[in-house]
Amino acid sequence: MAQPVITERVLYLPRGGLNYTIEQLRKDGVDISLFDGLLIKLAGKYLQAGWIDLGKTEMSKGEFLYRLTTAKAALVDVTIKPGETNYFIYRELAKKLKLPPFQCSNIPEGFIKPDTYKLPIGMSPRQLCQYLYGVSYQWHKHIGEKVFEGFNFRVYKKYLIIASIIQKEAANPKEFKLVSAVIYNRLKKGMKLQMDGSLNYGKFSHTPITPQRIRQDISPYNTYKYKGLPPTPICVVQREAILAAIFPAKVPYLYFTKCGDHHLFASTWEEHRANIEKCRKVNREWAQKKREKKEK
Repeated sequence: MAQPVITERVLYLPRGGLNYTIEQLRKDGVDISLFDGLLIKLAGKYLQAGWIDLGKTEMSKGEFLYRLTTAKAALVDVTIKPGETNYFIYRELAKKLKLPPFQCSNIPEGFIKPDTYKLPIGMSPRQLCQYLYGVSYQWHKHIGEKVFEGFNFRVYKKYLIIASIIQKEAANPKEFKLVSAVIYNRLKKGMKLQMDGSLNYGKFSHTPITPQRIRQDISPYNTYKYKGLPPTPICVVQREAILAAIFPAKVPYLYFTKCGDHHLFASTWEEHRANIEKCRKVNREWAQKKREKKEK
């Protein structure tokens, strides 16, 4: 029991039997054996499920086993909202969890499951990236298997890209399938998507899209310059946006324009121009109300 143990300060104990938990800890590189589990049983102790903070990273085996059964972690709530990019997600996580700046190289853009997570202060960036990937992978896998009866990420990625544009462009979930239809209809006709949301990638997630920005951005995310879809998703998405990307509305719309807190959709350029004119006054009044509300 005096044997030294070096471990992460914060550990995640999965829900399940003692032997299962020990096996999962071993897979994560924790120095623990089934014999240690027997000692825990003999002592009348048990392992709690969830995050625990051991308080330090070096200790004796005896102290380690004791802390495994008694330690708890200080958890904080971190909300990852649909429409946000990894750039801002990692900044918020680092701030809330008191971590140095980091990135998860194992997590592609748009892959993180939007949700409110209870995460422990003291976990390492490696643990955080591993945890977020695991939760998000299972979430996407469940959606893929429900729809396609199997999960192939190479196929699924196309829908995730479309879903991310839908997430940025739609004013509300009721518009998801309509925006999806516009994307598919324009792709089918060989038209450029010309959607502002595709330019809100990475650190530009909250940057207003101006004519100057459209002219100067030469990245493959500029759907005003290039035909087809961007190379990757541009933000995290909610389940409804993914389903809308897979099952678009069966409508002939090719255009949409903002009209206050929603969009008007059109099938022809003439109808689209008429909608733009119709919404000019509505948009001015809506913007004024937003400013007044913000000032209050």
